[in-house]
Amino acid sequence: MPKMKTKSSAKKRFKMTATGLVKAGQTGKRHNMIKRTPKFIRQARGTTVLSAQDTRIIKIYMPYDR
Repeated sequence: MPKMKTKSSAKKRFKMTATGLVKAGQTGKRHNMIKRTPKFIRQARGTTVLSAQDTRIIKIYMPYDR
């Protein structure tokens, strides 16, 4: 069997935790920040863990990162 390929876009955007969850950057912080409340900006710092449905999709894109 040949090796499976990892999606290049996925490896740049996501990291796996030791327990198999997927970490990603918070969304909604690229532009239109003047509209955002200070509370939203504060809470959207750092990274977040994706939901189970999204995790299943990302694990297909990254076959060797489990």
